[in-house]
Amino acid sequence: MKYRDFGKTGIKVSALGFGAMRLPLLDEDHVDEKRAVAMIRHAIDQGVNYVDTAYPYHQGESERIVGNALKDGYREKTYLATKCPVWKLEKPEDFDAVLQEQLEKLQTDHVDFYLLHALSRERFEEKVKKLELVKAMEKAREEGKIKYIGFSFHDSYDVFQDILDYYDGWDFCQIQYNYVDLEHQAGAKGLKAAAERGLAVVVMEPLLGGRLANPADHVKKVFPEDKSPVEYALDFLWDQPEVSLLLSGMSDEQQLEDNLSYAERSHVGMVTKEEGKIYKKAKEVFDSMALVGCTGCRYCVPCPFGLEIPEIFSYYNMTAAHKEKEAKSGYQALSVKAEECMTCHHCEEECPQMIKISQVMPEVARVFEKMQA
Repeated sequence: MKYRDFGKTGIKVSALGFGAMRLPLLDEDHVDEKRAVAMIRHAIDQGVNYVDTAYPYHQGESERIVGNALKDGYREKTYLATKCPVWKLEKPEDFDAVLQEQLEKLQTDHVDFYLLHALSRERFEEKVKKLELVKAMEKAREEGKIKYIGFSFHDSYDVFQDILDYYDGWDFCQIQYNYVDLEHQAGAKGLKAAAERGLAVVVMEPLLGGRLANPADHVKKVFPEDKSPVEYALDFLWDQPEVSLLLSGMSDEQQLEDNLSYAERSHVGMVTKEEGKIYKKAKEVFDSMALVGCTGCRYCVPCPFGLEIPEIFSYYNMTAAHKEKEAKSGYQALSVKAEECMTCHHCEEECPQMIKISQVMPEVARVFEKMQA
């Protein structure tokens, strides 16, 4: 395993971090805990020393499962990151109550890296500022319950800059970044701005919710066949010195083994000039087919009216990736279709990509209605 500097902290972290948002499943609603624990422990045995979870992952079960995985001496071998669900907090004292709940689920007396989760303009203004959550984090650090203070982010660059400017004690941040999302959200500009201040930068969605792992054929053709699309996507990030580590949500053992092997040969400056041109071309092609920037995080479900929003968007995106037959078949199998959206906006309040879901659903309905004609 290769290790990289974690900003100004003096800590060395593995190039690959284990993200616990997409653990192996028994069915749609239940994690295969035995496999998940084994995968996390195998990753740590192979040198991964950063495990990331959060309060809402897997309907609140991820932290508990990670806690079980880190028993038997594994907690001492790794840095643990989790996130404060700022949207749940209504009064200042809620912070301590939630953190205590998390520590109990994780079966630990402290979290190494604690983040304010999925900050947007609204959450920054209405929760972080009004409830003085940074002060609460500093107090938790003084009490030994957390060690490093950070935030994860989903909004525009100007909001990211405001959050950076708000507090000069940030140790790290977590942003969505990949060879497609160069200008989306914090983007490349935000990556460099944070790193210049000495913050460690953790990259999430390196595969854009899996869409860069198995891209449309016309995107895949841009890349030479000497490496897999996943390898190309991860190499793009490891090439950049500002990236402290990348998180991968691995759902099976083969994904873990592949990512471990890729991480072992990762280093800054690994991308050739010719490969740089390839990434640029791949982004151009991808942008031409991306209809909805859904990463499949599932924060938007359950829908009060039963829409499986990520699945609907997945089939919709397929229509722009020359997979009309597969898209039509999958969409027809859904019990609740896009036209049954009641525009209640519940999902939009939760979407970290800020997709105007209620505005997109009528277009999705029209596209598939035409395909039936």
